[in-house]
Amino acid sequence: MPVGLSNTLPKIHPVAGVYLGATAAKIKKNGKTDLVIIELMEGTKTAATFTTNAACAAPVTLAKSHLKSKQPRALLINSGNANAATGEAGLENARKTCQWLADELGCSLEEVLPFSTGVIGEPLPIQKIQQGLPDALANRSINGWPQAMAGIMTTDIVPKMVSRVVNIDGHDITFTGMAKGSGMIHPNMATMLGFVVTDAKISQALLETCLQQAVKKSFNRITVDGDTSTNDACTLSATQQVDMPSISDINSTAYHAFSQAVNEIMTELAQMIVRDGEGATKFIEVEVNGGLSEEECLKVAHAVALSPLVKTAMFASDPNWGRILAAVGRAGLVDLDINQLQIYLGDVCIVDKGGRAASYTEDQGQAVMKQADISVRIELNRGEVSETVWTCDFSYDYVKINAEYRS
Repeated sequence: MPVGLSNTLPKIHPVAGVYLGATAAKIKKNGKTDLVIIELMEGTKTAATFTTNAACAAPVTLAKSHLKSKQPRALLINSGNANAATGEAGLENARKTCQWLADELGCSLEEVLPFSTGVIGEPLPIQKIQQGLPDALANRSINGWPQAMAGIMTTDIVPKMVSRVVNIDGHDITFTGMAKGSGMIHPNMATMLGFVVTDAKISQALLETCLQQAVKKSFNRITVDGDTSTNDACTLSATQQVDMPSISDINSTAYHAFSQAVNEIMTELAQMIVRDGEGATKFIEVEVNGGLSEEECLKVAHAVALSPLVKTAMFASDPNWGRILAAVGRAGLVDLDINQLQIYLGDVCIVDKGGRAASYTEDQGQAVMKQADISVRIELNRGEVSETVWTCDFSYDYVKINAEYRS
């Protein structure tokens, strides 16, 4: 079971101007829901960010192209097939599915953004999508979030949704979002699909700024296994339906409140992905303080978070602190003085002045390691910058899940 998560969905607040439909188009071998449509009413503004993997999937290429010319009226999402490493045929297949949906909705091809997740290298079964579209369209509802969530999952065990109403300058603003992701998780951006919508009225420029800032501190701060996917994408859509002045000043209290809400929602969704990491039994926060720059703090944090030796020790509840120290040492920081270093497991100092802390005992370390939520805090003591990355342990099940992924 994922760390600290359950299958129970939160109270979901529908967002005015957003309609969701889903169906089982038999793309997945298990016959579960795998085709999702998110219809956005005319006038909705959308910002998006995508994987930096050079081998990006056909839907990523097409969605980026469509966004340059039109604001989307619909998002078309399939699970069970990534439509990645499929060449020109993959692009043409993605275009066809977008055109079919566009024809049904009475909009242009460019107003549909495609998203896919699943196995890489297999042709997209477009006839199944074509046959499934009428059912997904017929199921559209402002309350269709649970069905849509089920339709974007692959190896996820639990759904990942956040929904809340936030008062901004006297106006109640609804935010609802969902994400999928469990394995092949690593920046930039972390392997996942994420969709957040709000009924707020906000300018396109600030919507894009908000998304970039939120993704940087959430989905780009998680790692499960160090593999960045071909299909990562995250969208933030604002339907403009609340009767309020448009948020257009980055220094305004309204933008600050809006940005804070989006940051919190995306951070919560990102942490859910790590907690549902394939085979995870521990949720691990790696905090690096006292660095000279963001870059070097992230180097250290990722060195620890990505270390198979650290992650397997976490799984075994083995306080083998030398593995953490070794990871920090190989992070590549220029002129790092190990003698200035301190490392903490929870509140327990395990390393001081380059070696075992004088006050540390094995029992103290093991008590922390047995917890489901573990914090590792690294004090570099050479600057003022701090960064945090979230990861999970490596268990036997991680190998099993990925060894059997295509079966």
